[in-house]
This record gives sequence, C-alpha cells and structure tokens, in this order.
Amino acid sequence: MFVAVVPPADALDHLETFLEPRRAAGAELRWSAPDQWHLTLAFMAAVPDRVLDDLLERLEHAAGRRTPFEVSLTGGGAFPDPARARVVYAAVTRPPGQAVPALEDEESGRARMEQLARGARAAAAKAGTVVDGARFHPHVTVARTGRPVEVTRWLRVLDAYQGPAWPVEEIALVASHLGEGPRGRPRHEVVATFPLGR
Repeated sequence: MFVAVVPPADALDHLETFLEPRRAAGAELRWSAPDQWHLTLAFMAAVPDRVLDDLLERLEHAAGRRTPFEVSLTGGGAFPDPARARVVYAAVTRPPGQAVPALEDEESGRARMEQLARGARAAAAKAGTVVDGARFHPHVTVARTGRPVEVTRWLRVLDAYQGPAWPVEEIALVASHLGEGPRGRPRHEVVATFPLGR
C-alpha cells in the first residue's frame, strides 16, 4: 500500500498531451501510464489487516491537520541522477506567480508536500506498519528503465514543461496489486481518501 496525492484529471491530461508525441523517441524508457501517475507520500510494503482500521483513523487525523494548497508539475529530474537514471519524473513546484507567505520557504508547495509526507509516514508508523525510509522528494514518475540509462536529453525535454496549477485537497490510501494491471503492471485501488483541513 501507499499514501499518495493523486493529481486531478485535467493536470494528468495536460502532462499526457505533452509527453505523448515524444514517447516514440524514448524506446529506452518504459513509460508509465497516466492512470499510474501520483505523488507517493509514504510507501508500505505490507499492511497487516489488524492495523488497517488504526491506519485509516491516523491518516484521517494527519490529513485534517493540513490545509489545501496549490502546486503544479513543472520540469523534471531523474533518480539517482541523469547519468545513470532508473526513474524519470515530473517535478512538483509552487505555481508561478503564487504569493509566498512570509513564514514559508520559496517553494511553499514542495514544503507543504513534505509536511503531508511526514504526517502520512508518522501515521503509518504509529499504526504499526513498516514505512519505507527513503528521503522524500515530491515527484510524479513518468518513466522507468530496465538498467541505468543516460537521460539528459529527456530532462531538457521536461525542462520545457509547465503544467497547470491544481489544488491538493486530499490524500489517498492506495492498495497496489502487483501484476494485475495491463501488460503486467500494478493495478491501483483507492482504499480511502482523506480531505485536508477537516
């Protein structure tokens, strides 16, 4: 299972419209389907049935402590780095021109996403699940590679991308059923959603 922010359909369509004509030139990449695009806040390899109710309550509480905010998908990057990438992603930023409150850093959308991730990870850990401890970096994975690949040209392509602003108003707990989706991909099932600020 994982906790995620799922961008709205219009934001996903905008990114898909940008990437679709360029995919043919990227045979070395395994492109993710738009219905798989999300921003993972917390990843749990296994969630025992006995802790699920507690996890749901704790995620509801964690989401309720945060207020909605806007972000956009702009530019991109690669993990672990462009010279030997295994993942290519669209980056999460504060919408251009958005006023930044004095107490928040320059990339307030990213900072708020990090707060959501900390809350989701704490909720999962307190409920008794093991949470992946990888450093949080808000992103939407658009492609993967079977082996390390040099992707600088793809980052130049993504540098030209500026997606529309959209509100983050909820988080979702998602079950990932490995191998059950099209072409052996995971099938994602939203178990519950939790509104922010309530």
